[in-house]
Amino acid sequence: MSDRPGAALQDDQLVYDWNGVNRRGRLVPSGVTFFDETLRDGIQNPSITDPKRSDKIELIHLMDEIGIHVADIGLPGSSKRNYDDVLALCEEIARCKLKIRPAAAGRTVASDITPMIDIAQKVGFPLECYTFIGSSPIRQLAEAWDLAAIAKKSADAIDVAVKAGLPTCYVTEDTTRSRPEVLATLFKNAVDHGATRLCLSDTVGHATPDGVRNLIEFTKSVIASMGLRAGPGGIGIDWHGHNDRGLALENALWALEFGADRVHGTALGIGERVGNAQMELILLNLKLLGELEGQDTTKLVQYCETAARACEWPIPINYPLVGRDAFRTSTGVHAAAIIKAEAKGDAWLADRIYSGVPAGLFGRSQEICIGFMSGVSNVTYWLKKRSIEPSKELVDAILAHAKNSNRILADEEVMTMVRAHGAAR
Repeated sequence: MSDRPGAALQDDQLVYDWNGVNRRGRLVPSGVTFFDETLRDGIQNPSITDPKRSDKIELIHLMDEIGIHVADIGLPGSSKRNYDDVLALCEEIARCKLKIRPAAAGRTVASDITPMIDIAQKVGFPLECYTFIGSSPIRQLAEAWDLAAIAKKSADAIDVAVKAGLPTCYVTEDTTRSRPEVLATLFKNAVDHGATRLCLSDTVGHATPDGVRNLIEFTKSVIASMGLRAGPGGIGIDWHGHNDRGLALENALWALEFGADRVHGTALGIGERVGNAQMELILLNLKLLGELEGQDTTKLVQYCETAARACEWPIPINYPLVGRDAFRTSTGVHAAAIIKAEAKGDAWLADRIYSGVPAGLFGRSQEICIGFMSGVSNVTYWLKKRSIEPSKELVDAILAHAKNSNRILADEEVMTMVRAHGAAR
């Protein structure tokens, strides 16, 4: 039974969940890990500001608190500033004994790998090396590469990382537009040289859920053909998706269903062009699906707001979870239902009556505003929340003003009317 005050019905009797009908089992496989790309792919977005080092450190702590397992903290081979930031973040992880593990990205060239090795030696623990190269026919044409050249570049880079003791993931850029025979050759080559993970990259946001399924099943079959097992304890499979078709979040969730054991995302989905899968929405959806038992999601909003401030990135007002309007209503019917639920002393009910995402589960609350579609209940509720006596004269005056407006009334606008009626505290 529910632990809601005075509840007579079980919670699942109040909400019929079509999402669970004929569900095959857990979406998240055992041993799944979340990989945060905010400080690498995220800050490659052309409209963001590269965060200050102190902001990057704050973000690493928040990633650790929300349950991110691994974070790509930069490309240390790209510049001295990037090297220094990656080193500082690794030192912070060590100093504070954070659970999160650092990773770094680099091209399949030794000069991109050796800075990772140098940092690992300085901090006393290895970074995960994500070494990448394009694999699609269109990329091969542009770069004048053939398969033999790609395989040799890949093997040489992986050898450098593995010899230095860095756990290595082999990243085929544009995997979702690459030919199967090419991928099979490159995957086998990478594993033969010591890569323990394969990253499937939807670099240009090309994939649909069918493409995700086909590619992951193909990758698992290549691993099996080598007599190895895919997943934790074997050869791991990463999914890295972009949002050009608007499918990045959906594809990330399907990737888990189809057998990836690590999914990538960024705060607010920031990244190249229109961005990546949104890490906070991956976690939000898995939480609501019952897949993250015991994981604290109340810091997700702070994680997003910190990333937005650090990158000077505006959060859309209608953005799920963290947007200004995510849990705000001014519609009379909606507000009345929330108010009636609260009047029953039932916070569980009030948080779900007109919201598929319970605000309280993520550290927010439902908010009722006053506007041109509001009713008496909106105004009364707004006033009572602020310990202001909702006299009929005051309520009628505010409501009349709202009905003549074409927008939501600002708090100060309402308070001006309250003071004019002598009702201010």
